[in-house]
Amino acid sequence: MFLGIGQMVATIIILYIAKISRKVQFQDFDQSIFSKVFPLPLLYVANHITGLASTKKLSLPMFTVLRKFTILLTLIMESRILRKTFPPQLVCSVLAIVFGALVAASSDLAFDAEGYTFILLNDVFTAASGVYTKKKLGVPGLGKYGLLFYNAFIIVVPTTITSACTGDLQEVTAFKDWLSFGFLCYFLLSCVMGFVLMYSIVLCSHYNSALTTTVVGAIKNVAVAYIGMFIGGDYLFSWPNFIGLNIW
Repeated sequence: MFLGIGQMVATIIILYIAKISRKVQFQDFDQSIFSKVFPLPLLYVANHITGLASTKKLSLPMFTVLRKFTILLTLIMESRILRKTFPPQLVCSVLAIVFGALVAASSDLAFDAEGYTFILLNDVFTAASGVYTKKKLGVPGLGKYGLLFYNAFIIVVPTTITSACTGDLQEVTAFKDWLSFGFLCYFLLSCVMGFVLMYSIVLCSHYNSALTTTVVGAIKNVAVAYIGMFIGGDYLFSWPNFIGLNIW
């Protein structure tokens, strides 16, 4: 959670410097910002928390395969909220991906009910976040830079309070390597790359549909699933599960 806070702070600093140096433009803060950005901050926090919880409970291959339900949920939400229609070929492709996920999940030998609950909630919040990001990009005066800046600006304090209440912040202050130059470099790089990732997602949503952004984001999970079979030690092999992983 603290790493997520670091990524929010990096987003605020980078975009604020870019704004005052006139490299980017977005409206100044006023009371209308909350209504313009809502509910994205809530969805981001919920997505972050459920994602961390599900990653802790599930093996990497099962985490990635159950994330595929995000694609179906994005398709449904985009058709309902944004009133978008999709060709039958695309719908069939999405259903094939979900079928592969169901086959893999049906024979998961390391089934964890709490982990499955968290990952399915994470799918809902991720899909909703993608669809509302696309919707909010059309709000006058906000744009992609304002959306990123104010989303991070609104949630950084509540997330910090949550981190303190859950004990996450106490673990951070007790960490021994804050004076290590190598660790600090990696931590700061991760914060900056978190901004790059969020900007890439918003940029992709700006030029494409929310569904396209979700599918493109899922491509990396192919490598994650196969690598996770050998690294981590918590993947239990079975043929139906392996076949399901390969279908999607």
